[in-house]
Amino acid sequence: MDKKLVVITGASSGFGEALAKEFSKDGYPLLLLARRIERMEKLKLPNTLCKKVDITCRKEFESAVREAEAIYGKADLIINNAGIMLLGDIATQNPQEWEQMLDVNIMGVMHGMQIVMNDMKERKSGTIINVSSMAGVMPFGNHAAYCASKYGVRGLTQTARLELSPYNVRVILAEPGAVSTELLGHTTDPNIINEYNIWKENIGAVSITANDIAKTIKFVYELPQSVLIREFIISDTKQDS
Repeated sequence: MDKKLVVITGASSGFGEALAKEFSKDGYPLLLLARRIERMEKLKLPNTLCKKVDITCRKEFESAVREAEAIYGKADLIINNAGIMLLGDIATQNPQEWEQMLDVNIMGVMHGMQIVMNDMKERKSGTIINVSSMAGVMPFGNHAAYCASKYGVRGLTQTARLELSPYNVRVILAEPGAVSTELLGHTTDPNIINEYNIWKENIGAVSITANDIAKTIKFVYELPQSVLIREFIISDTKQDS
């Protein structure tokens, strides 16, 4: 059976890069989207289109998806993975960081969903997976705006699921805990970065990897279309909060 097109945002590092490798090794055609196109092209994955895209720009995002669909057929899966984490004390954090996070983490996801969902509704098949965070279900210190964005992703995912389930379209929410990726490097306050790293050290070794997250997402997707794991929280066994 021919594999169908998989679209992955934020594919230049972290979860996105791991997802690209995981799906590619099983023969899926891919559209990889990120701002650092050289990182994606360096992977040299077969049957893959890499595009430099700012997901907050609907026109750029949709143009890349349509280009890939013209080559590989309609997208059967989109993984809205791109996101930024700018931690800060809400009393002192620069509001521009709030706006940037909300724009990427929520508007980028909404663009991705809308770009593919009408075709999926018409075909009565397809899967949307939004990558959120444990910070979308529980609070963490210095995470106010980040939590707001991820709680928002949870709400929009749940609502989209309600609207798309009658069309046999699956909408899934992945909520990873602490995993060692580049995400913490987005934060501009060195004291907060240090506190976060101390917290991780107190947990013990964070052994869970981006590849573990990618394998889990792929497993959930490859279940029959009639089987929906609505959302899942995944963390290192030693992470107790």
